[in-house]
Amino acid sequence: MPVARAPSAVLWDLDGTIVDTEPHFLRSVASIVARAGGALDEGDRRELVGANLWDMAATAIRAGARGSAAEIVEEIVESVTRRVRDGVEWRPGALELLGGVRAAGIPTALVTGSFRRIAEVVVGGIPFVAFDAVVTGEDVVRGKPDPQPYLRAAALLGVDIRGCLVIEDSVAGVRSGVAAGAAVVAVPGAVDVPAVQGCTTWHSLAGKDLSSLVAAWRAPDRLPGRTSDRTRPTSA
Repeated sequence: MPVARAPSAVLWDLDGTIVDTEPHFLRSVASIVARAGGALDEGDRRELVGANLWDMAATAIRAGARGSAAEIVEEIVESVTRRVRDGVEWRPGALELLGGVRAAGIPTALVTGSFRRIAEVVVGGIPFVAFDAVVTGEDVVRGKPDPQPYLRAAALLGVDIRGCLVIEDSVAGVRSGVAAGAAVVAVPGAVDVPAVQGCTTWHSLAGKDLSSLVAAWRAPDRLPGRTSDRTRPTSA
């Protein structure tokens, strides 16, 4: 049953938020670059977290990869698809929270920079119907951090983006959600996500429930430097 005073919809990132696939992308790009005699530095690796596939290809080319951007994107997609078919590691608490949102009757969408081939494999492993709409990197002209992916998801669901809550793990994804006009929960994984206005930070999805999401969506203090999860370690 729908919950009063809840988000109009919850819009979920995929890689690094629901499932731990970020290492697959990093290994794939690193292999492509290494084959050409190059190597990714720490800055390159940070750029790849949450990046759309075309930006991943651009990073690979800058690091010395050979081939066109389209060829590199296709190789990344094929490599990651093979890996996720062998099994995926769900992020702690992700499926439980997603299931709770579904049980409450709140519309959901998956918004990912991955191509549909990857998304379909992962979504197929969720033991319930998880999403009312799916937006992939093939469905938009401009990927994250541009707001277009989240705006498209809201349009597909027929809701106002300003009433939506986005769940993300990356800098690019948080920027996309905030720029679109949604409230955002950041759950950093591979890299830290700097605090920005409009975003609440959680250490993990583990132990979170619908009331946690509603509180984050309604929080009046989504300001730089604030976090709703006091268990999150602070930088020295």
